[in-house]
Amino acid sequence: MAAALLATAAFAADTAPGPDSDKQFFPIASYRVGAYAASGVSIWAGMIDYYRYINEVEGGINGVPIVWQECETEWTAEKGIECYERAKNGLNGAPVAAYFPNGAPAAYALSDRAAADKIPLVTLAYGRTEATDGRVFPFNFPVVVTFYSEASALVNYIAEREGGFDKLKGKKIATVYHDSAYGRETLDPLALLAEKYGFENIQIPVPDPGSEQNSQWRQVREEKPDWIFLRTWGVSTPVAIKTAQRFGFPADHIVGDVWASSEDDVIPAGEAAKGYLALTPYPAGTDFEIHKRLKENILDKGKSDLRDPKLFGSVYYNSGLTNALLNVEIVRQAQAKFGNRPITGEEGQWALEHLKLDDVALAKAGFLGLTQNLALSPADHEGGGAVRVQQWDGAKWNLISDWVQADRQTLRPLIDAKSAAYAKENNITPRDVASQ
Repeated sequence: MAAALLATAAFAADTAPGPDSDKQFFPIASYRVGAYAASGVSIWAGMIDYYRYINEVEGGINGVPIVWQECETEWTAEKGIECYERAKNGLNGAPVAAYFPNGAPAAYALSDRAAADKIPLVTLAYGRTEATDGRVFPFNFPVVVTFYSEASALVNYIAEREGGFDKLKGKKIATVYHDSAYGRETLDPLALLAEKYGFENIQIPVPDPGSEQNSQWRQVREEKPDWIFLRTWGVSTPVAIKTAQRFGFPADHIVGDVWASSEDDVIPAGEAAKGYLALTPYPAGTDFEIHKRLKENILDKGKSDLRDPKLFGSVYYNSGLTNALLNVEIVRQAQAKFGNRPITGEEGQWALEHLKLDDVALAKAGFLGLTQNLALSPADHEGGGAVRVQQWDGAKWNLISDWVQADRQTLRPLIDAKSAAYAKENNITPRDVASQ
């Protein structure tokens, strides 16, 4: 009883009263305007459809209704900051348990601000890799898979295809990457893995926006790599796939990264994309249990936010579902400690640092196979580190692997060194998390 009273008092102290104080606020930092709007439309539909399902079918999160509100960021840092500032204090008394910036520019711009406000910042498959180290980044969570883990999972998948890690020695793996902070994220882990396994590590940058890549693929033809890791974004992905075909490189030996793994990346490439492979933490498809539930309770009843039914189960729609599941589970797992009521940012941070999703929990939620097992801790803010591999057949994505796990133990020293440098530069004393 005393613990419950203390929890209620803490909640009351952190939450301004209002007509929705009995609800949980999930802000949606969206981009329905701008260069990436076409991709975003499906993401927000997946999120909103799942929130509606939780409210209308499950009666909220343990009885706590979800309220949400979109704020247009245009995928920019400036508007992303504005949306965060508008959302951080809640909506009509409904508190925020975690904030999903839904864009790299905003994620980097908000890192210190969210920590000062004690609101966890959640970036799924993007963001600061070094924020995996919760000792230095207590309120920053690059959950599910980081770019470092993605690079390692790629190497592990290629080793599987080649017949073992010993077969990597002497092979050539070329990374054709968007020449930006995002694209350069895998330089260090691939250098480390090349040294460990003996493959030749070829790096080929593509200047933004990547609408002309003849020189890069001419270099590919000269280098004759065995595999290509394609780390592009936006228009540069279909351009790369089409140019690769012109220069004679087979699509079934090109593996796209998470941000080159959607229908938007392959459909514009036409026949050239047939056989193309991609890594994803949220594969395409509608054969998962959650899709059956959503179709019956949301889509078939005309309640979906999706305007084009053909996008149901697309990569970006399923990305939205995965983001929404995590938001809901943060609240649900916080409620197990703090009580079945709306959750604040500090309580959401505790939940994230103790978040567990195993096969039983995923099956109950309807996400088994669509989302990987997660186990976060105060020291580990990623918690997953796996991807599945899907292949484009010219009309749809087909899964061709189970979860491919990164070698996170090998990568961790790189992450610790990067976070230690950040701590030194910003005069941060790392937390002692041994007892947490």
